Amino acid sequence: MAAASGDPRFDTGRLCLDLVATAAGPPRGPGDRAERLDGPERLGVWLVRSGLVPPGTALAADQDWLDRFRELRELLRRLVRAQLDGAPADPAGTPGPGSAPNSSLGRDLDRLNALAAPAPSVIRAVPGRDGTLVRALAGGPGCAALLSDVARDAIRLLTDPVARGRLRECEGDSCSRVYLDTSRGRRRRWCSSEICGNRERVARHRRRSTARRSRPSAAARSSSSPAATAANVTASGQS
Repeated sequence: MAAASGDPRFDTGRLCLDLVATAAGPPRGPGDRAERLDGPERLGVWLVRSGLVPPGTALAADQDWLDRFRELRELLRRLVRAQLDGAPADPAGTPGPGSAPNSSLGRDLDRLNALAAPAPSVIRAVPGRDGTLVRALAGGPGCAALLSDVARDAIRLLTDPVARGRLRECEGDSCSRVYLDTSRGRRRRWCSSEICGNRERVARHRRRSTARRSRPSAAARSSSSPAATAANVTASGQS
């Protein structure tokens, strides 16, 4: 089922790409958001829905948390774009031959590695209220640990040649979401068949309908043909 307009979506195939997708592009319609992390509360929703934080966990997300996650998001956006554009990096981590002049790729990698350095979140299995086992975070959620979780996922993605080769950008109109194409034959075109794919099918249907309406009917073509015109002239002369 497609997410409601403005709700966070988790259909890119990777946690780090889901974070990048929270600023995927311009609004698609009434109620849609270009910025899906538009406040600490929305960030809290994203952290829970992404699976980083178990439901019911007390969160101290504030503007500082929001700013730090937005910084990581922009960092990831640049690094993923560099991969899509084929920008190489030399073994020292600095931009290699063929990359854009004054590229910041090396600095971005250093920053990503720094964000991944803190210990990630520690999860535990604890009894829930009904006696079943549920996830919980040891010591409560910390911003640095949660940022590390996302940064480490990005490092695993960017250093995996198979995963890198599956990076795709949605072909939908005005959509810039990046996702992992795990489809058979690697033919997936849209971030979501239910959203961008459906929009494309509707637009194609409308174009075809408009083209059919703009074409003259068979009767109109017949009446305007040279033979029909000559017959009309002859008939007029005989009347």
